Amino acid sequence: MQRDGWIEARIERNTAGRTGRPATAYSLTAAGDHLFPKQYDALSVAVIDAIADELGSDAVTRVLSRVAEDKANVIGPMLRELTLEQRMEALKHWYLQDDPYMDTEKTADGYKLVERNCPFYNTAMQRPNLCSVSVNALTRVLGVRVYREEKFQDGDGRCVFRVMKDEKVDLEAMKFALESNE
Repeated sequence: MQRDGWIEARIERNTAGRTGRPATAYSLTAAGDHLFPKQYDALSVAVIDAIADELGSDAVTRVLSRVAEDKANVIGPMLRELTLEQRMEALKHWYLQDDPYMDTEKTADGYKLVERNCPFYNTAMQRPNLCSVSVNALTRVLGVRVYREEKFQDGDGRCVFRVMKDEKVDLEAMKFALESNE
């Protein structure tokens, strides 16, 4: 585990009253954190539900809108001067640099952004409106209409975001919209 970078060893020399070799203390590294189960998904669902219960469904929509806007504001400026094709290529790194699970395909009417590993899968399967964040953020970043034509929630085994190159969006007038569940 130490060789794989999951734990690190530290020799403790100040162990008063101890004889013999110094004690070695082991601790988990950030790289090894994945070895222990987490309940982030359950926490995320509980927070979304608590917002809805305490403040109403409009508050959940406002929070999702804010998350989408923040995501677009982080990546958008880096892509502003690029062509749509270059932006699509850059979006392969939407969630993770050198992401092996994200691809783009050129189509007659635009592009497809194909996501084969959703980092929010467990939460999104329980609260599908979370996916509206990606659709809205991608629309803001690309400046054209984006929608999902395949969804993990529908059993497709991936999400495919359809990017309509000739359907420009007025970003000044654009308002966050929940995905329709057609």
